[in-house]
Parts: sequence; C-alpha cells; structure tokens
Amino acid sequence: MSSFAVVKDIDHLVLTCHDVQATIAWYTKYLGMKPETFGPEGAPRHALKFGTHKINLHQRGNEFEPKARTALPGTADLCFILEEGTDLQGLITEFEKEGIRVLEGGEVVARTGAMGGIRSIYVRDPDGNLIE
Repeated sequence: MSSFAVVKDIDHLVLTCHDVQATIAWYTKYLGMKPETFGPEGAPRHALKFGTHKINLHQRGNEFEPKARTALPGTADLCFILEEGTDLQGLITEFEKEGIRVLEGGEVVARTGAMGGIRSIYVRDPDGNLIE
C-alpha cells in the first residue's frame, strides 16, 4: 500500500506550559534556544527556535486552537541533538550546580536515536517534560 504523503522533516511542535515565560527562560539559559514572538498585535504567541525548527508554546488554560486533544504540561519526552563537541560531563556538572537533577544516576548513557547511537543525559524542564 502506498502512502498518501511522505514526511520530509518537522517544522514545529507545541509544548503546553504552566508558565510560558519560565519555559522561555529555561530553554534559552540551558539549551541556547532563541525566543520568538509572533502573531497578531494584541495576541502575541511565543516560540523557541533552534536550528531550522521551533517549539510553539501554549499557556495552560489559554491554548491556541486547534490544539492537541490532551494538551497538558509535563507530557512531552524530547530528545535534542547538541552541537558537536559539547562536553556532556561538564553539562551534567552545570545542571547539578543549578539544582537540576540529572536522571539515570547523573550519568551519560548510551541510547539509539533516529541517526544511530547517541550519548544522552536526561533532565526535566520546569513543567516536568523529559528532556534528553
């Protein structure tokens, strides 16, 4: 059976947040994402940009339509690819200094991603989303 369409890439995804500004602050400080405000005047929308992708942010209880059927903070599990040469052990140290718990025993762990083998660390963002 042939497909109706073939996905080439991902443009954006949406995170529903308890506090959009706290989410922006966390992702810009710890992961170097760039904040973006867009949309009509008087009804600004917020996003985080990285590479050629972005994460649109919805405020819990004030989501934009259409939205996911069950749009809740803390339900995402995201894996980001960091720049080549990033010192993961140093990143673990920095997270721990900031009081951010590194899961999996605070260690770098081997995983398999879309492009093959990767080295991962796991933390949670302010809403409890799992960030790899």
